[in-house]
Amino acid sequence: MGLIAELTHRCPLQCFYCSNPLELERASAELSTDEWRAVLDQAAALGVLQVHFSGGEPMARADLVDLVAHASARGLYTNIITSGVQLTDAALAQLLDAGIDHIQLSFQDAEVEGADFIGGYRGGHDKKLAAARRIREAGLPLTANFVVHKQNAERVEAMIALGEALQAERIEIAHVQYYGWGLVNRNALLPSLAQLEHCTAVVEAARVRLKGRIIIDYVVPDYYARRPKACMGGWGNRFINVSPAGKALPCHAAETLPGFTFPNVRDETLGDIWQHSDAFVRYRGTDWMPDPCRSCDRRELDWGGCRCQALAIAGDAAAVDPACAMSPAHHLLADAVAEAAAAVDVPLVPRRMGSARR
Repeated sequence: MGLIAELTHRCPLQCFYCSNPLELERASAELSTDEWRAVLDQAAALGVLQVHFSGGEPMARADLVDLVAHASARGLYTNIITSGVQLTDAALAQLLDAGIDHIQLSFQDAEVEGADFIGGYRGGHDKKLAAARRIREAGLPLTANFVVHKQNAERVEAMIALGEALQAERIEIAHVQYYGWGLVNRNALLPSLAQLEHCTAVVEAARVRLKGRIIIDYVVPDYYARRPKACMGGWGNRFINVSPAGKALPCHAAETLPGFTFPNVRDETLGDIWQHSDAFVRYRGTDWMPDPCRSCDRRELDWGGCRCQALAIAGDAAAVDPACAMSPAHHLLADAVAEAAAAVDVPLVPRRMGSARR
């Protein structure tokens, strides 16, 4: 259904929870404009409906407008997932001319101090507010994406109020997912059960109040779950993620999995990758599943959960997702929650080029 085009890992923000890999791709390794055009052509031929230009910060690419125009000309629905800090009047006008369909704007908090601290960008929150107003004044649909964690969970109500004030058509309240830099900073970010329950109550009340006006998506951390989520709609089921350097991935965090050689769009077509590569076939469907997944009546609902989480927590990408209560590793989630609760004044590691150090 969707192509996630990670155009670059470059970004003016340094969010502590960024899901990009710890080893960020340099600009010199990125696909060229012509290479991305070819990927978009192949995506359209394969039947892809949507392209989500992501990063890093997709607006760090000087050719973003050209790529949006190319995708639009191929009949793809175009969405940009952006911090918004570079979305000036001139930039938005160019994107509108190119045929952009939707913009998803990320927010780190509902207030300036918290947002600029988490994003590591002074003045960033005010620029985001200005970008949101430009988007709505242009008549484009806006999704306001608020990332929630231990340090801002009490402000979820204010986040929803801000999204409402900005006239967002969709608000996403998304708890940090613990991959990449989020996993490095888990002890400082993982909320308590009380915080999660507060967030859930606020979201459910807002959904009732705003029904018919604003859609609210809610993504919770798996660390309190008893059943896994269908990560990316199932491995190799709905999405192709192409990294800045051209690796084709079933999800943005898949490069953490050992024992894979992920194909590159410089060497193979998207169609061949999607249909035949081991990287997409290995965990697709249900044949690969161990018990109790194989005999579970939810196996074609959650598709076995998240392979990257199984590796990060259980140490085996083919294991039962620890988010499932029937997983032998389920107790490790409770251990992580207890460790985070006991952690005090934990130093945060900002997202930067180069390796993260624990």
